[in-house]
Amino acid sequence: MISRQWRGLAKSSRADAYVEHLHAETFPAIRALPGFQGASILRRALPEGVEFLVVTQWASLEAIRAFAGDAVDVAVVPEKVQEMMVDYDRVVRHYEVVS
Repeated sequence: MISRQWRGLAKSSRADAYVEHLHAETFPAIRALPGFQGASILRRALPEGVEFLVVTQWASLEAIRAFAGDAVDVAVVPEKVQEMMVDYDRVVRHYEVVS
């Protein structure tokens, strides 16, 4: 299993809208992809905004390609989400889940 991790710092006023976007748009779309196994949203308040760590679980890097394309390390951040953010990762981190 592969854990895909992305960090974004949302504007405080847009943090709840970002969570809603994940639940209404992103997660339903990726749930339909073969190899998708689950997702978590972690958040913490910081002085400059609300930091999110979005962790998705996939069966393989090949499964991730169906979502991210051939450049699996490039973050998929729609323009709508970019506007909600103060800063965000342009690349993601992938980890092999060992236990």
